[in-house]
Amino acid sequence: MNTIYLATGNDHKAAEFDAIFAASGLPCAVRSARELGGMPEVDENAGTFSGNALIKAHALRALAPADALVLADDSGLCVDALGGAPGVISARYAGVGAGTAANNAKLLAALEGVPPGKRTARFVCVLALLDGAGKETLFEGVCEGRIIGGLTGTGGFGYDPMFIPEGYERTFAELPGAVKNALSHRGQAAAFLLRWLGDLR
Repeated sequence: MNTIYLATGNDHKAAEFDAIFAASGLPCAVRSARELGGMPEVDENAGTFSGNALIKAHALRALAPADALVLADDSGLCVDALGGAPGVISARYAGVGAGTAANNAKLLAALEGVPPGKRTARFVCVLALLDGAGKETLFEGVCEGRIIGGLTGTGGFGYDPMFIPEGYERTFAELPGAVKNALSHRGQAAAFLLRWLGDLR
């Protein structure tokens, strides 16, 4: 059985990965970075999702058992009307430590006056997987959608209450968790990862 340590301090992300792996049926034991003493502090300065994911993965790789895999996620929301912002700084869009409410408020303010047809956006996720030797494998998922003018729904986290995925009329925060996981950028990237892990069996 593969043991995979998640290079994140975000409990919401860890819970989503737990659910995704549990549903896959693959013989993988998903472990939190907390079991290794917590996720090390890193400077996510790569400027790309893949670069930041690798920074986090290598930081935790140094603490993980040699026979384990390490998985890191870097993801964000890219809004066309804002030139792709907030992008790689999605989690700290309103400033370091500002939090979800401030990030959401800043994004809604930035889009004030932008008509519905111009509010196209996408969530992007890159997963970086490192084996015991530090070999890097990347998996990317993208979920297209649009940003609405307010917050709707109580599920999910981050920008979920304002993002409606393409083909739906409800936000990520309104959709059941299993539906979101199947549609989301993280779910898509994880599907590629699970397929890759399945080929190793």
